Amino acid sequence: MVVDRVNGIDFEEIKVELSKRHQLSPEFQAINPFKKVPAIVDGRFKLFESHAILIYLASAFPGVPDHWYPADLSRRARVHSVLDWHHLNLRRGAAGYVLNTVLAPLLGLPLNQQAATEAEKTLISSLSKIENIWLKGNGKYLLGGLQPSIADLSLVCEIMQLELLDEKDRYRILGPHKKVQQWIESTRNATRPHFDQVHNVLFKLKMKLSVQQSSQEGIMESRTKAPLTSKM
Repeated sequence: MVVDRVNGIDFEEIKVELSKRHQLSPEFQAINPFKKVPAIVDGRFKLFESHAILIYLASAFPGVPDHWYPADLSRRARVHSVLDWHHLNLRRGAAGYVLNTVLAPLLGLPLNQQAATEAEKTLISSLSKIENIWLKGNGKYLLGGLQPSIADLSLVCEIMQLELLDEKDRYRILGPHKKVQQWIESTRNATRPHFDQVHNVLFKLKMKLSVQQSSQEGIMESRTKAPLTSKM
């Protein structure tokens, strides 16, 4: 996770391959009975749900700068307001859209155009709210912050999955939201090189999907070309 790497928290990363159903194994179910990622184990303590994990990491380990999860209760409450909003808005839109336009076949699921359409509406509405409400102010980060919080990291990482879309589709969705794009880049720069390292798996999957799409288009093109016949 980005917050671990940025703050020098020592951890061992265990890859859980969803396409191979690792999350359904008895070993993983003992950590998270809901069989979903992410999840962490710290000694005998087990925890799941991404926001709960971010809060724990920012609170339990010494040396994590205050801007990630402020000690001031009013500022902390505002961070929670963003995190709570995230789950029912941006996450529902981004995850739903990417799943039903790109990822479903990789997980053995059918594509659902109606679900994709509804998710896209939620996604675009969420990006507009980030632009006009959460990024309101003079700061580069959410809630007018001058430095990123765990809320910035959580929301930006959610949006990063849009990298899996083809460029035209991604630009159509993100293109109108200039302030959101600047905020993504600011958060990325503030956490480099760790941000790019963590998302390397996403970039590799994007390349794999691009190769598959090019291959499929080549097959379709060869099938549609009629054989030439001579009249001689």
